[in-house]
Amino acid sequence: MSEVLTHQVLATKVLFTKAITQSSSQIQWVEQTDTSTYVITDTTPFHPVSHIWPDHPADRGLLLCTGNKYTVINCVTGAFDVENHKLHLGSDIPVKRGEAGWHFVVVHELAPGAALNINDDVELVIDANYQAALSRGHSAGHLASFALNKVLEQSYWRKDASRKDALNNRDFHSYAQVLSLVSENKSTDSYRLGKTLKKRGLNVAEMLTDLAEIEARVNDVLATWLATKAPVVMKCEGELLTDSRFWCCDLGKGESITMPCGGSHVQSLAEYTGIEITLTQKSDQDLEMITTAS
Repeated sequence: MSEVLTHQVLATKVLFTKAITQSSSQIQWVEQTDTSTYVITDTTPFHPVSHIWPDHPADRGLLLCTGNKYTVINCVTGAFDVENHKLHLGSDIPVKRGEAGWHFVVVHELAPGAALNINDDVELVIDANYQAALSRGHSAGHLASFALNKVLEQSYWRKDASRKDALNNRDFHSYAQVLSLVSENKSTDSYRLGKTLKKRGLNVAEMLTDLAEIEARVNDVLATWLATKAPVVMKCEGELLTDSRFWCCDLGKGESITMPCGGSHVQSLAEYTGIEITLTQKSDQDLEMITTAS
């Protein structure tokens, strides 16, 4: 990073958990490079991509200031070193959250040369339709993972497992997941069916043989859950970017889910007309689940 305008930077307060799509704020930090203008505001409705598990893309939108309109090209997680007055972005962040002397922030990336200054009042406006599509994809992915665990629990484990999900089913999703990606109205999960999983007691060969049946049963579970039109609540332990957040959905009949998640989400299952998965065996040890929401 090149030119820096010196100013104290506090941790960002985030608004995306409250379904707020537009807010007024004040600029805390502007940093210009040859390729970008990086802007930090005290609050923001923008969801940044995580530097730890970047499965949920950044929000899109605009920053408005004194009649000028700036496109937010990207939105990333940053960490501000208070002592050295230096901003670190994304994968270059050298500390864990909660480290003394560091403030975690949402960094809005604009085109280079944006005419913005510290203490300017700005309006932040996200693309609400895009965020809603990502939220549908993300919440659908959570439901699909629990539905898959539930179906596999019934027939495909020969041993108990120490790791159970929030519905007390053996947590295939957590054990096997190697990659996830949220996109508009879609979630893609990649699973590795290696020797460790077989040793834990999953009947992998039988599971792969029955893949079409498992897919159908998972979709039946999802249809049953959607029929509840249950609310989805994001419980937050604070307003800051690094405060813990939990995705909560009570499906009734003793099936209540609370799990940590930092993404943006729907507010109710009534927002869906359907959720369906497809399971595809990519290799002897690789399985892909694509969850599609409508």
